[in-house]
Amino acid sequence: MAGEHITDICGISHKVVLWPLTHIDILCAMAHSATMSDLARTPKQIGTIIQRARKKRCWTQTQLAERAGLRQETISVIESGEKPSKLASILAVLAALDLEFRIGERSKGAGQDIEDLF
Repeated sequence: MAGEHITDICGISHKVVLWPLTHIDILCAMAHSATMSDLARTPKQIGTIIQRARKKRCWTQTQLAERAGLRQETISVIESGEKPSKLASILAVLAALDLEFRIGERSKGAGQDIEDLF
């Protein structure tokens, strides 16, 4: 398998140099995204969910920004979760990704349990 070219789920050709087991990550991501109902309690977790949804669609940050009516830099800030983002910007990104924002009762699990999800 080493040295062969493969095409990923986004249609991008890659030269395989490492173990063929790397495709397990893609399969896991596909299985996870089929039932996407993630819990987020921090800006970093929201950014991770948005980045995962964007990559599932094989979109660049620029493509998502165009669909959301924002700048690529704004998408980068939201995905990193490092700086505060406007709620309106996050809602525009979620709409572009065909996702929605829901509010519910906080689960009683320990904070560390939630962090383990990410």
